[in-house]
Order: sequence, then structure tokens, then C-alpha cells
Amino acid sequence: MTIASNRRQFLSQSGVSLGTLALNSLLHGAEDRQTIQHLPGKAKRIIYLFMHGGPSQLDLFDHKPDLRNYHGSELPASVRGDQRLTGMTSGQASFPVTSSLYSFSRHGQSGAWVSEVLPETAGIVDDICIIPSMHTEAINHDPALTLFQTGHQQPGRPSFGAWTSYGLGAENQNLPAFVVLLSNGSAARPTDPLYARLWGSGFLPSNHQGVAFRSGSDPVLYLSNSPGIDVATRRDQLDVLAALNTQRAAATRDPEIETRITQYEMAFRMQSSVPDLVSMNDESAATFDAYGPESRQPGTFARHCLLARRMAERGVRFIQLYHRGWDQHYNLPSDLRLQARDVDRPAAALIRDLKQRGMLEETLVIWGGEFGRTTYTQGKLELTNYGRDHHGRCFTMWLAGGGIKPGIVYGQTDDFCYNIAQNPVHVHDLNATLLHQLGVDHTRLTYRFQGRDYRLTDVHGNVVTSILS
Repeated sequence: MTIASNRRQFLSQSGVSLGTLALNSLLHGAEDRQTIQHLPGKAKRIIYLFMHGGPSQLDLFDHKPDLRNYHGSELPASVRGDQRLTGMTSGQASFPVTSSLYSFSRHGQSGAWVSEVLPETAGIVDDICIIPSMHTEAINHDPALTLFQTGHQQPGRPSFGAWTSYGLGAENQNLPAFVVLLSNGSAARPTDPLYARLWGSGFLPSNHQGVAFRSGSDPVLYLSNSPGIDVATRRDQLDVLAALNTQRAAATRDPEIETRITQYEMAFRMQSSVPDLVSMNDESAATFDAYGPESRQPGTFARHCLLARRMAERGVRFIQLYHRGWDQHYNLPSDLRLQARDVDRPAAALIRDLKQRGMLEETLVIWGGEFGRTTYTQGKLELTNYGRDHHGRCFTMWLAGGGIKPGIVYGQTDDFCYNIAQNPVHVHDLNATLLHQLGVDHTRLTYRFQGRDYRLTDVHGNVVTSILS
């Protein structure tokens, strides 16, 4: 008896026909395409460029030339106030003010200040909105990153991408709604860990979790068929597995079983869609040149920026790029220059590429990290070397596209770049604004779990209307 006849016999005996399975698949696809959009959204998708470790705003965007007059002197206690410090500097006897070793210049019609280490970003200042007044109460990497990605410092809640997938569904049924790409920076300092829960679905159905793409020949684990298994055999296996799962779902009413059926079907469709996505054979030499020579090397941030544009073209809803190595507690002048070189050209190329293709208006791009760095030096201040500790009271991020006003700087810090002087933007405010641009009211995108309604912005957050076009 052949595999096909065995399959038909099993399906017949189980009372589940191929037509029923096909209908189930279509119904699941329809569920994935349903949205709970509350208002007209200007953005269809998000590309999130996350600089893991905390980029130094003082050395990149927030120009404070007057700090040179205080360089080496003690940071006034009135400025530092009662801030909770990390264990890495709380025991320091001195907190010497440290101005940046880098030079800054004004750029574009906006006249925004940008550091010398970001020359390509300087060329797109009229396309981006710079926010130097971001703030967070988290002072260590994992809670700060978890707050950004899930709306809470403690693990266990759904990630931003999962909420987006849950709320808006997928545009392309052959690719995940939420994809994650990780790259390591060039800094000498070892990178801090990233955990899969940062792109997890938490208590949402598991089909909304992010799919991490790898840089090797097999971008998604276990997606390729094993030796000796062809497409027809895989299809037969999945039909039998779907019949078993459908029977079990009918008996237990467990929604996760239905989710599992959907995920198996998605994996099957991805066997043909992913190779086409990651292949760069149709990209021109000019495109590679624009993103930089590293864009030809799998696993680099440049390659991932180009891949993000290809995903955006194919309707991936939420594309998360993590670039690691931004935790400059020491050797900041040398290491930060290396980190900036990794991301400057490809991030700027991504904005230009989306713009010239007419995609920037509907693609919201975010650049930034989980917090900033201190005005004072961690450890000993040397003539040409210094480090900075974590600083959540003020730091810089930038946004582009998706209905965000271009060419503006929103917010201001004090003369020491230590506290916010004007227009503070909290993490929850940022997330509320990003959801708003996707057409989602952050107060209404909720999920009931263990007796209460949860949302990405917890019980906080206000849309920053001043930066919307």
C-alpha cells in the first residue's frame, strides 16, 4: 500500500476529509488576516533598528559644546540629584564631567547636530525625527530592553512584534508577520545576552512570536526537508499530522493545537518563500554599494538592513534588527566609532532605499537603544579615553517614515545632558505613538489573561502628537 493510499485511508477513518483540512487552513488564514485596527494608520509595517547596549547620546546626537568648560570637574550634586546609580559606579568617589572627544556639525535644512562618526546619518537628517528627550526608569540592560520590547521590566509578557502580529495580522501568508535578525558589532567589549523571550508571544497565541532568521545556509531551523523527503512526502506528512491535531483539538478545545496546525502550514509555505527572500541575486551592484560592502556578507547589520527592505516589500509586518555591542563602560572613543561604522551607512541607505521606492511613507523605521550613557566617566578619566555608565534619564532615538514629521528635533536636555529640559518622551509614550501610526489605539489593543486585561503600554502612555505629520 502506498503512502498516499495510507493517508487517504487514515483521513477517511478519522472522519476528516482533505476538503475539511483545506477549509480549516483557509479559516485559519482568514483569522490571521483579521485586524483590530481602530483608526486610519499611516504605517503598514515597522522596521526596528535596536542598538543593544545603550548608545551614548552625548557622543552621537546630543551636542553639548559647553561641557568642554567643565571637562574633568565634578558633576554638580544638584544635577545628579537622587538618581539611582548602577552597581558599576555607585561606589565611585568622584563623578568627573566628560565632554565628547568627537566633533559635531549641523546638517540639512533642519540644522540638526550629528557627530563626526555618523556621516551618512547626517545626510538623512531631513528625513528623520530626532528625539533627545527619551527616558526610562530601568537602569540595567535586561529590564530596560524588556521594558522597550514588552512594556514591562519583568519577563513574561508579549513582545511588541507579537502584539503587532496579534492586532494587525499578516500581509503575506507565505512569510511570518514578525521576523528577527541579530548581528554582532565590531566593538572589542563582549556583547550582552539577548533572550528569545524578547521576541516571544508571552500569553498570546504562539503563532504571533517572532521568527529568528540565522545567517547560515539554513535561515530558519528545521525548515528544510530532511534527506530523502520531497515536497509531496512532506505534504502527505502534514495532512496526516493536521488530521491528528484536528481530532485532538475537537476533543480538548485547546486553541494552541489550532495554532500548531497553522504554524505547520506556515512552515510548509516558507520552504519556498524564504529561499526567494534571502537570495540576493536580483539586487544590483549599486544597491550593494549603497548599503556598503558588508551587505554582501551574511549576518552583518548591513546585510540585515537590505534584507529588511526585501521583507518590507513582501509584506512582513514587524522586522526587528538587533545590533549588539553598544555597552561602552570603557574604551568608548574607539569602540563607539567601530559600532557607528557598522550601522551608519546601512541605516541611512535603508531610509534612502525605502524613500526612492515610495515605501517610506508606509514604513515606520526606529533607531535607538534601551537607554543612554552618563555625562560623567565610569572609572578613571584619561586624556584620550573614557567610559560611560548606563543612563536612563535622557537619551536619543530617531524615527523616520510612517507619518512621522521629518527634519525635526523634538525635546531637549539640560546643559549637562543629564536631565530632560523639554518635551519628555517615555518608553510607553513611544510605543503608544508607534501603535497609533499603525492604526491601533494602544488602550484598546488588549488581551485578557489570568483575570485582567493586558496591553503593550501597561496602564501608561500618551501619543506624542507633536511629531506626527
